[in-house]
Formats: sequence, C-alpha cells, structure tokens
Amino acid sequence: MEKFFSIVRGLGLRRGPQRWLGGVCGGIAARLNVDVAYVRIAFLLFALLPGPAFVFYLAAWALLPDQQNAIIAQTFLERRANRP
Repeated sequence: MEKFFSIVRGLGLRRGPQRWLGGVCGGIAARLNVDVAYVRIAFLLFALLPGPAFVFYLAAWALLPDQQNAIIAQTFLERRANRP
C-alpha cells in the first residue's frame, strides 16, 4: 500500500490552499498553472454530464496529498491497521 501512495505523491498534484470543499480544483489548477475558476467551471460542466463526477471528486479528495503531504486515505488505513 505504501508504494501506491508514493506513486500518488509522485504525480505532483496536491489539494490546493484555495479550499472550497476539499481543495481538489485548486490543486488541479495549481498543477496546470491556470486560474482555479476555470477548473471549477470545467468540473461543473463535467458534473452536469451523466457520469461519475461526484465519485471522481471524492476519490481525488481522498487520494491527493494536501499541502502538508498528508493523504487522507493513507491516514485512515494506517489508523485502522493500528487498532487492537
């Protein structure tokens, strides 16, 4: 599992400091070097199409590292593994 999270960290995407819901759009905008408004508009248009937009957003929120390089899914799995 550690290798998977290392690969995710190596992608260079981070949840952004401009956080409305989870910072996913802000992180993508920072990586693509575009204004966050463009990414939010693109996501809203994507969400209007039939498809897994909401699931994609939740997965990105759980798997992309935040500004401190912490991944929510990894933290959750480590806490579950350390339970008695």
